Amino acid sequence: LLCSKHFFLMLIKFLFQVKQATNQIVMNCADIDIITASYAPEGDEEVHATGFNYQNEDEKVTLSFPSTLQKGTGTLKIDFVGELNDKMKGFYRSKYTTPTGDTRYAAVTQFEATDARRAFPCWDEPAIKATFDISLVVPKDRVALSNMNVVDRKPYPDDENLVEVKFARTPVMSTYLVAFVVGEYDFVEARSLDGVLVRVYTPVGKAEQGKFALEVAAKTLPFYKDYFNVPYPLPKIDLIAIADFAAGAMENWGLVTYRETALLIDPKNSCSSSRQWVALVVGHELAHQWFGNLVTMEWWTHLWLNEGFASWIEYLCVDHCFPEYDIWTQFVSADYTRAQELDALDNSHPIEVSVGHPSEVDEIFDAISYSKGASVIRMLHDYIGDEDFRKGMNLYLTKFQQKNAATEDLWESLEKASGKPIAAVMNTWTKQMGFPLIYVEAEQQEDDRVLKLVQKKFCASGPYTGEDFPMWMVPISICTSDDPTCAKMQVLMDKPELTLVLKDIKPDQWVKLNLGTVGFYRTQYSPDMLESLIPAIKDLSLPPVDRLGLQNDLFSLARAGIISTVEVLKVMEAFVNEPNYTVWSDLSCNLGILSTLLSHTDFYEEIQVFVKDVFSPIGERLGWDPKPGEGHLDALLRGLVLGKLGKAGHKATLEEARRRFKDHVEGKHVLSADLRSPVYVTILKHGDSTTLDTMLKLHKQADMQEEKNRIERVLGAISQPELIQKVLTFALSEEVRPQDTVSVIGGVAGGSKQGRKAAWKFVRDNWEELYNRYQGGFLISRLIKVCELAKFRTTGPSFMWPFVLCTESEALARGRLMCLQRVS
Repeated sequence: LLCSKHFFLMLIKFLFQVKQATNQIVMNCADIDIITASYAPEGDEEVHATGFNYQNEDEKVTLSFPSTLQKGTGTLKIDFVGELNDKMKGFYRSKYTTPTGDTRYAAVTQFEATDARRAFPCWDEPAIKATFDISLVVPKDRVALSNMNVVDRKPYPDDENLVEVKFARTPVMSTYLVAFVVGEYDFVEARSLDGVLVRVYTPVGKAEQGKFALEVAAKTLPFYKDYFNVPYPLPKIDLIAIADFAAGAMENWGLVTYRETALLIDPKNSCSSSRQWVALVVGHELAHQWFGNLVTMEWWTHLWLNEGFASWIEYLCVDHCFPEYDIWTQFVSADYTRAQELDALDNSHPIEVSVGHPSEVDEIFDAISYSKGASVIRMLHDYIGDEDFRKGMNLYLTKFQQKNAATEDLWESLEKASGKPIAAVMNTWTKQMGFPLIYVEAEQQEDDRVLKLVQKKFCASGPYTGEDFPMWMVPISICTSDDPTCAKMQVLMDKPELTLVLKDIKPDQWVKLNLGTVGFYRTQYSPDMLESLIPAIKDLSLPPVDRLGLQNDLFSLARAGIISTVEVLKVMEAFVNEPNYTVWSDLSCNLGILSTLLSHTDFYEEIQVFVKDVFSPIGERLGWDPKPGEGHLDALLRGLVLGKLGKAGHKATLEEARRRFKDHVEGKHVLSADLRSPVYVTILKHGDSTTLDTMLKLHKQADMQEEKNRIERVLGAISQPELIQKVLTFALSEEVRPQDTVSVIGGVAGGSKQGRKAAWKFVRDNWEELYNRYQGGFLISRLIKVCELAKFRTTGPSFMWPFVLCTESEALARGRLMCLQRVS
């Protein structure tokens, strides 16, 4: 490979076998011009192709030969030229600024799902695996990286300013996992306990910002090795921050690429939510090195297996590295409830989606594949038990390493390890869309409690009235006030109705379904059962994850019209003593949804008063400044609460935010990273043109991409129509990276009623430019969703979309900073 500023020249050789005599070879190819192609049978003369027929719509090329290629092994050689594009897919340019202020470009790759064909002609399907020998000819002052370690670096004979860098042969792997990067980078390195060389590559001068990710990666590799009982198979792994990057990160085997905000942490200027985000993304991508790279899905239908599993085990990894994060409670708010919001819609889809054409793949990189996939795997892990789950994973990875597998292959391995009917249970969750609502009522019979359970499909639009009767095999766990952390009974509900008898339950004891909010279903309690749970919320005897699940179910039932919103708000009063960040973050999201609904009515001011009444006590307890002994979750909670009070117009919060912002801008006292987002959103929400100009100036001066993104996310809080237009124009300016334009527009769409209308009109008016920028990728579909859903925020739960205006703590709660998602 030889690169220039706009184009690259490549020679590629395939060693392969002709299985049937033919005079044509059909390959995947896009945005590539072939110069010459030839085939040399082993031990015979080379035959040159005489025609190249491009099928652009199908992204294929047919090579025609003057004579028949006979069965046997041979070498196909292709010389071609390609465009170093600006589309953030295939082989593309990433613009960055040097420490001296010069604008330069790195050459980087992003091949998943079907863009390896933009870098070289190939058979671009996950099941067609090969080994890869890669050499790069690059400027001698540039860093060159690929999947494997460097085995040779020597001067390029035709130009003294170039060097040829040769990399070791890769394992057998799919084309979408191939990667190469050329640019200017610094790095930090370490060795994991099992001897793997780990490097984190950063922009020049920012090596210090790679140390946190390096620490996480060095801990994570041995953790996964131990968990799977399968070693990491490569001698090294590189993690690299890319300036222009559409996805959150990409798990290329041995060379994982990230957005800067998903990898870099400034010890002084990064907030707590960013640290947590980086830990999760690193855990996610390194999990793929086994689950996705070592064993790869057979076809894109099984994409969820890759992404759902990695989205679950990233939390297991972070819980191992940072137990103080209470990360599993956050999982429920970030993934579990987010998946339920989307899966309750009539236009949801099953986890397993039949993909006929590769162009359809981007459509399923969504919360169903990631978050519902993760949630049902979490439920499955709980149903099987950790020991048998790990045995099954080892069987699966060992049997299919360097091969391809389907969903059924994983179920078979887990069934063999556990002896439970895994396939029968899981097919009800992966092959049909939606999930159940379990209605439960109780009757006291002497010393026993008799429970009657009924399952029906839960719909966001109201009670299910379909003619069919979908049913799930539901692992049910039940706890009581006797021990809220331990299951009194566990049973598999495999029919529409079920009657259970709990022995030795006193009349004054409460009973709760779905211990730990692990089962992927919503629960509707009879009025008496719900009433009995309220004291357990007030005195905190119900664990945080169960308090969270209970209130989230209630809000969802109310939005679906199944129960009264007034009754839900009465239950909310029981949360007055709530200390847990994740419970508050979910409450905040749900009250935000209600507030958005009421923005179209005369009751908007009343709901703002209610929000201030709910959040004021916890805000007063926390204050503005950290106290001795506080930790990660306290910092997240403070940012969440102050941001909520500020947006609602709480007088004392607004005054203090303005004072601190003034000191920050004047350099008297720099805001801590954890306070910037709530202060920024507060002063913008109640600000004017001078406020917006000051924020844009701070954005221009920011050296960290995290700080730029922090400002971009909250600009939509501004309320005056002419300033909203200024923010929207800014979204398409050179000041905003292309991948971040969507979150600026989304912030406007989620910021106010006026913003929603303005954002939708702006997208329509600038459609051609936006479409050309994103070339039909997942960013354009996300832009449509956020604007269209914001436009119709008057019914259903769909208005809880991740791009609504939010602080970092809220963004974490609304889908793990989904402005960066999809991850990989």
